[in-house]
Amino acid sequence: MRIPFAGQLGIAAGMLLLLLPALSSAQPQAGEVVIEQGTLRDEQGNPVAYEIGTLHVPENRSKPGSRLIGVGFARIRARHASEAPPIFWLPGGPGLSVLGAFASNDMGRLRTWLALANVADLVVVEQRGYSVRGEQLLVRREAEALDQPASVSASAREMKRRAHAAIAAHPDKDLSGYDIGAFADDVDALRQALGYERISLFGGSFGSQWSLAVMQKHPSRVARAVLSGVEPLNNGYDMPTPVYAALQRMAQDADRDPGLREDLPAGGMMAVIQALHNRFARGPITTQVRNEDGSQTSVVLGAEDLQLALLAHAAEPEAWPAHLLAVYRGDYARWAREVIEDRQGGDSILIGPLVDSSLGVTAERERQLRHDPALPMLGRWNFEANIASAPDWPTRDMGDDFRTPVASAIPVVLVHGDWDTSTPIDNSLELLPYFRRGHLIRVHRGGHDGAMYLLRNEPAVQEAVYGFLRTGSTEGLPEEVTLPAPAFERPAVVR
Repeated sequence: MRIPFAGQLGIAAGMLLLLLPALSSAQPQAGEVVIEQGTLRDEQGNPVAYEIGTLHVPENRSKPGSRLIGVGFARIRARHASEAPPIFWLPGGPGLSVLGAFASNDMGRLRTWLALANVADLVVVEQRGYSVRGEQLLVRREAEALDQPASVSASAREMKRRAHAAIAAHPDKDLSGYDIGAFADDVDALRQALGYERISLFGGSFGSQWSLAVMQKHPSRVARAVLSGVEPLNNGYDMPTPVYAALQRMAQDADRDPGLREDLPAGGMMAVIQALHNRFARGPITTQVRNEDGSQTSVVLGAEDLQLALLAHAAEPEAWPAHLLAVYRGDYARWAREVIEDRQGGDSILIGPLVDSSLGVTAERERQLRHDPALPMLGRWNFEANIASAPDWPTRDMGDDFRTPVASAIPVVLVHGDWDTSTPIDNSLELLPYFRRGHLIRVHRGGHDGAMYLLRNEPAVQEAVYGFLRTGSTEGLPEEVTLPAPAFERPAVVR
């Protein structure tokens, strides 16, 4: 059933949805929503009502007559009377679909959403071009050769090929409509469709970048925001030095761990990294992996493979030292298996490069990226393929005026871990001065999911964050939280 939806859905409107099946064939209009009712179970087994729906939006708002596409969303009404603005929860990615959590009763996600619904209405918004209630745009990613090392240059060529393949594979779609501005406008369109005057934003990683785009395009509609793993609009490509600094902080704790002491050389983990860098600078290494059927597969590992490997397990700090120590000892088996798997072909999610090419980067930041002192260690993997292929993707460049930070009076809480190697904490440190009413919580030893950890395991901080979402007050919010050091794994013994 598709009906215009301009206000909050009451009982009478809900009954109307059930009583008017004849309208199900009506063509949707831009800005209309389709809503269905559902029930989930909380951790105590209690039923919780929710709504799940589809927002219909133009694929390209700049082109009259553009076809309509669906963007999925869900809403859990405030579980208690609340005057707080509704919270719009924006997922990361790009290319992360989350609404399946309702059907599967996945408490990993629902736990957070139900907690936020104790503050206000909670609205989960999916992404155009990758939504279970719309379309999921994919293109084939070609397999990479195993008999030569990986290279950034080859990755850039593949990304350019993929852009042209995507356009050819989707002739009935206007891929130019999937820029970051359209993502922001979708959020505002859903706000209007659900009848909200102003909203709060809650987003991590790309969800934070998406939130910043909403704040840039629709500032008067945003009451406040909580952002974690923050990715400013001009920082889609990470500067290597801050990422390397996060590795150094992790290494300091690993060096002090009694369980790793006998495994570490003089100089600790950073000496391990330097030794590996020197080893692969002398040339690639060919290693073999034994398959389940007894056969063997050879793979060539090179210096640029190592650049990727330094970060491959950084999101799991407890495993990171053991992974690199195994390679340092000459045990390449696990790493080689991972590389073989990574080089396989498969489906690639389109909205990632479509959004990234629209965000782009200022000329000054690109210059800094290309001259960063940590490039020899981490390489150009984070930016080269996207920058090289940007002209090949059909989305517009949003321009420097859009991606450059501007002063804002919107109350914002930034939560950032200093072990985050996906979006380094320097992102938040750079952005904070632009928010007159901003507050940064630095999470020592926090990774990319630092905010989620706080909401799960730090009740006092959790309540202060929820208090901010209710009132906009930063009272009770800490400036720093220290997490316990992880229990680092020991490297396996090679026999």
